[in-house]
Amino acid sequence: MRRFAALYRELDASRGTAARVQALAIYFQQADPADAAWGLHVLLGKQGKRLITGPRLRQICLEGSTLPEWLFDDCYSHVGDSAETIALLWRQLTPEPSSDTPGTAADQSLHHWMAELLPAASALESEAQAEAVRQLWHGLDANELLVANKLLTGGLRVGVGQGLLVRAVSRISNLEEPLLQHRLMGGFRPSAEAWQALLAPANQAAAVPSRPYPFFLASPLDDPADAPLPGSPADWLVEWKYDGIRGQLIRRAGEGFLWSRGEELINASFPELIGASAALPEGTVLDGEILVWPPGEPQPSPFAQLQRRLGRKAPGRQLLAECPAAFVAYDLLERNGEDWRPRPLSQRRSALEALLQELPQAAQAPGTNLLRLSPRLALAHWQELEPLRQQAASAAAEGLMLKALESPYLSGRRRGHWWKHKREPFRLDAVLLYAQAGSGRRANLFTDYTFGLWEHQPEIGPDIKANINSEADAVASSEANTNAESAQPRLVSFAKAYSGLDDAEITALDRWIRSHTIERFGPVRAVEPVQVFELAFEGLQASKRHKSGIAVRFPRISRWRRDKPAHEADS
Repeated sequence: MRRFAALYRELDASRGTAARVQALAIYFQQADPADAAWGLHVLLGKQGKRLITGPRLRQICLEGSTLPEWLFDDCYSHVGDSAETIALLWRQLTPEPSSDTPGTAADQSLHHWMAELLPAASALESEAQAEAVRQLWHGLDANELLVANKLLTGGLRVGVGQGLLVRAVSRISNLEEPLLQHRLMGGFRPSAEAWQALLAPANQAAAVPSRPYPFFLASPLDDPADAPLPGSPADWLVEWKYDGIRGQLIRRAGEGFLWSRGEELINASFPELIGASAALPEGTVLDGEILVWPPGEPQPSPFAQLQRRLGRKAPGRQLLAECPAAFVAYDLLERNGEDWRPRPLSQRRSALEALLQELPQAAQAPGTNLLRLSPRLALAHWQELEPLRQQAASAAAEGLMLKALESPYLSGRRRGHWWKHKREPFRLDAVLLYAQAGSGRRANLFTDYTFGLWEHQPEIGPDIKANINSEADAVASSEANTNAESAQPRLVSFAKAYSGLDDAEITALDRWIRSHTIERFGPVRAVEPVQVFELAFEGLQASKRHKSGIAVRFPRISRWRRDKPAHEADS
């Protein structure tokens, strides 16, 4: 455990990629296989469910000390993380252990912590659990205590992505990174045996029928002039960018498997697609988009319909009928058990078209078109690109995909081969209503915002304009006023947004929020409803969970409209 905590401290302090890869390689090289496996598992962010909540750890800390609650809460407001707050405070209350303190939990291996100590403490209740946790804390220095708390709460994040981890493992194993990425797909169960299998020579690892390939991702293309596309349109495959979830449909060993891009096996959520996979030849892997697409309809249903299917382990007959799924295939990754990813897209596409044309319709329920081919869009000249993108909404698509026909199927995001050219987002001017402090390094700043729109757009005279922008009537014109007879127009909360402002704007807005708070609700502050921000978002859907009756897809702040008064915001 001490060695892993030291690695965490080194990774947290380092900002250079080379230094982080070196630290990881040294750890993996020196750790025993079980510890290396658990270290990789935790750093991949695959730790699983949280064992003990942050509030419970806070309670354990307070009950085992003379700290008043107000002092803990004040410290937390400055630190922004309960695991770190406890680590700092507990070390103030108990003697700092020496590095050679014998008989403490820190001397135990990481895999013993993860497989035995932490689950055992989690399974206990009440005072027995509190005593077990405090016993784990005994003898840990501040950094080790922080890591232990992060492991308990499942919140260990240190800014190391899978790419750096794979690079470090590649360095000590002399295996190619794509091979390691493939072996990690579909889940990594930490054990000494799993670690040894990961590092096995390329020709010795056992094949896993359900294992997907690492996904190849497209780079955003905001303006083709900023990243000129080489060659002519004839050198590119142009498709719609549908608004579904990315998936791989696999047929191996007589079974079907459906994986999401988040490496979740979602067979149970889409049984009809698993049934359709039986029509595929043995040793086939398709890459594509999972959508709700009713039979006979010219375009897919909105994403909101697909959301009704996501996470359902056993969708009922009515849901299957109301939200019928389809798999829109746009790439062939494996054919007859052979990896086709190194081949150019032109070959993969031709083979995919032939494969889908040859499928026996009876095997996939006639008329349902469960397995569809992503249509190839005609583009004769680059001047036609923008008019084509503008047609995306009419095709129920987010925009366009542009893929070089000579491109292999790589992994991750490799700029230059595949581009996603999304249509312009929708935009509305909204009024800031509420603010809440962020977490982590922004725990001292108000960075989480709630915005509102006018409930209706009446004729607003000069007298009402003046009243809306006065502090005296701020509350009356906000969401808190539910009097339907009021002559004042009403702001209704519309969306939350957390991103889009730069550091200078966040600092300036934080100062403004602190000096213009009109009411507090715990950590939330209601502010004078006078600041207007332009919000960008991808779509709207009806929602019974929100007061406005609308849910917003991917809202973010696009600019601070200091030039615009609140009464000119949208409704």
